[in-house]
Amino acid sequence: MTSTLIWIAVGLFAIGLYLSWTAGRLDRLHARIDAARAALDAQLLRRASVAQELATSGVLDPAASIVLYEAAHAARQAEEEQREVAESELSQALRAVFGEAQQVEAVREAPGGEDAANELAQAVRRVPMARRFHNDAVRAARALRRHRKVRWFRLAGHAPFPLAFEMDDEPPAALADRPTT
Repeated sequence: MTSTLIWIAVGLFAIGLYLSWTAGRLDRLHARIDAARAALDAQLLRRASVAQELATSGVLDPAASIVLYEAAHAARQAEEEQREVAESELSQALRAVFGEAQQVEAVREAPGGEDAANELAQAVRRVPMARRFHNDAVRAARALRRHRKVRWFRLAGHAPFPLAFEMDDEPPAALADRPTT
């Protein structure tokens, strides 16, 4: 009788340890999602700021400046529910303005344009990477949260179900292909 109780206690302890480890893993994944989201937000803000700065610099023609400024301003001011759409529209505006290498070269030839073009090129290349890191963390957390043990024992607690950030982040070809210094 005593040995049976000991084995039951050992079994319950092992199950509890496993569930605790799983809950810790899920908590680490949620922390990773938060960190990746903060990094993504920083990259999106940087891209919008550089685009807005370039639009107001007087280097671009007036029509391109207006299109780029309005898209960058909308991306910076967008509410969370509309953020993906606004960021996608900024990507489309960047592709429209910098779709051809001649426009990028015209920016580079202007005073201070080389630095601005390099900064914009870096920003548009970092956004897809940051979004990929965020969405990979979301995918891993979703996979773990779908397991029965996580649902049955409510190991996720009250954490909201993680959502991927879906947007058009294709960089303009003229900026994406250029090496930066």
